[in-house]
Amino acid sequence: MTTLNSLSPAQSLRGFQDAARRQESLLAGSERKCLHWLARRMPAWVNSDHLTALGFAAMLLAGASYALAGSWSPFLLAANVWLAVNWFGDSLDGTLARVRNRQRPRYGFYVDHMVDSFGALFLVSGLALSGYMSGWVAFALLISFFLLSINTYLATYTLGTFQLSFWKFSPTEMRILLAAGNTYAWVRPTVAVFGGQERFFDVAGIIGLICMAVVLLLSVARNTLALYWMEKF
Repeated sequence: MTTLNSLSPAQSLRGFQDAARRQESLLAGSERKCLHWLARRMPAWVNSDHLTALGFAAMLLAGASYALAGSWSPFLLAANVWLAVNWFGDSLDGTLARVRNRQRPRYGFYVDHMVDSFGALFLVSGLALSGYMSGWVAFALLISFFLLSINTYLATYTLGTFQLSFWKFSPTEMRILLAAGNTYAWVRPTVAVFGGQERFFDVAGIIGLICMAVVLLLSVARNTLALYWMEKF
């Protein structure tokens, strides 16, 4: 019996079709041009794995910066630096592979999104440890992120389209919003809500949770209907 492990790389990829990428975020056009410009100028010794590792390390350092911000608030600004480095590594790795025609679609998809999942875990855990966000808000955000990720990956497999953005927002725009939030929280960690003072990141996190819940429910409904009509007897 022939198994996947006994097949050569060429044989195991036979019949495999990479999902179409759908990127419609606010900055998609400008970001694409920037990434291609960077990819064409990267040294030959730098490959996609190096960039993926750099992005992951930056996310770990961003989480550590959050955790340390509870003791010294300027670490919130240090987190902004690591978010920028994470964008560089995480966004450029796939572009570099495509520009050099060295795509590894299954390996790249799997590794990239497992790295993203662990990175999100460290990032949100660091934010919870900082004291700038309540633990329950951080936990709810993490669960929401994982549910959105699961929905995206299942839709990629069943519908053949990899949705990179929702409502004109992609990870790039979310990094920018998070960096702006870090800067605001550094200056003003609490905000007035209904006559009281609440942590800025708690308020922002709850707004984010509501938005993520709406996006998730609408996406699940749309995907379910699409699959139903595709396979209706």
